[in-house]
Amino acid sequence: MPPEADFTLDGYRALLDSFEKRGYRARGFADTESDRPDLIMRHDLDMSIQAARLIAEIEAARGLRAHYFVLMRTEMYNPWSARGRSDLLALADLGHSIGLHFDAALYPDDLASLDAACRRECDALEQLLGRSVEMVSLHRPAKTLLGLDRTLGGRAHCYQPRWFEHIGYCSDSRGAWGHGHPLRHASVTAGRALQLLTHPIWWTGGTGSPVDKLTLFVDARTRLLRNELSANCRIFPP
Repeated sequence: MPPEADFTLDGYRALLDSFEKRGYRARGFADTESDRPDLIMRHDLDMSIQAARLIAEIEAARGLRAHYFVLMRTEMYNPWSARGRSDLLALADLGHSIGLHFDAALYPDDLASLDAACRRECDALEQLLGRSVEMVSLHRPAKTLLGLDRTLGGRAHCYQPRWFEHIGYCSDSRGAWGHGHPLRHASVTAGRALQLLTHPIWWTGGTGSPVDKLTLFVDARTRLLRNELSANCRIFPP
């Protein structure tokens, strides 16, 4: 397996090297042009904020800036906890952009309701970070929202046509390249812009399968919960 296909930290470094050798440059959403080798590095934090720090440090060491999108309503992590907020601020301090990862499935399926809910979540994230939130990504987006050519909550979103249809798109959802490997994407072979969506959880759990990595994540969360219980309730053993 070539290193750029390896879902490890070294594999991520190799993937970045491969894009650089092809003349690609990391760009923000607003700065990307479809007909040149621009690379939007997008990370959706579906399960772990802590995993994102490892990826963010690799990028920052290379002078790269990426977009990280955080869930505000999830059972996986708490962005308002001391640890969660500290890690999010660390991402921002490394120069990365922090946006909202919006789970539309939690709300009524009409644009007025989604607009209002997205605005509330963005406002809450801005309060948490003390920074403006300018971009939104969609968590497990419904087909009706893919390619929606308008803002949500007053912010641009990643699935607007200019970033989802007019340029290439590739994702590592479920720990695999469901759209084909990004280096073999038609946009990349043509030297055109690409939105590359990765999820840090798949790159930071060693060399096992996606299920192995999720199992490690569950084990780590269980240890954290046990430690918190022990620290806050004397009857629970350390």
